[in-house]
Amino acid sequence: MVKKTIGGLHLERVNKRRMFLSIVFAGMSMAAFSVTASAATGGGGAGALTFVNGMLNILEIVLIAIGGGLGIWGIVNLLEGYGNDNAGAKSQGMKQLMAGAGIAVVGVVGVPLLKAFIAPWFA
Repeated sequence: MVKKTIGGLHLERVNKRRMFLSIVFAGMSMAAFSVTASAATGGGGAGALTFVNGMLNILEIVLIAIGGGLGIWGIVNLLEGYGNDNAGAKSQGMKQLMAGAGIAVVGVVGVPLLKAFIAPWFA
């Protein structure tokens, strides 16, 4: 961390990765606490289940989009590796393609299973 002094104030550079992860964690925590509070105060399990299903639908779309993007990026690297006869680019492209396919499969198969697993909690 690099410290700067401006007008007597000591300012540090912000670690972008740490800030992003803290914002994501805070958002997920607020969502989890709101669902818990709604279920605990008798807010109705149907409303909480609707909220959780909506969040899982968004998660499914995000996972499929990230997996598809990574897979396309892998195909481009793979074709570039074959075009230039570069073993490193071929290997990297295959890794990216397989990782993208894996992430997309988790989005397509895993999230509906997670929905079926969570639904009885709100019954």
